[in-house]
Amino acid sequence: MSHDTLETRLEDLEVKFAFQEDTIQQLDMVIQEQAQTIHRLTADLASVREQLKETLGPEAPMEEQVPPHY
Repeated sequence: MSHDTLETRLEDLEVKFAFQEDTIQQLDMVIQEQAQTIHRLTADLASVREQLKETLGPEAPMEEQVPPHY
């Protein structure tokens, strides 16, 4: 292999690496946003379930009722 071929290949690898690094950072940001959304939705769901239990009281469906020994 000639010096020019090796240099070209090295430059190509550096460019690919830079693009991959940028893509990984973008994906990491998306994952962090999704984790925050999941956390918020989980908290919202717990709040809605609690409100449903308070609203329905003993008439709540069995899966929403707290067992008597609690």
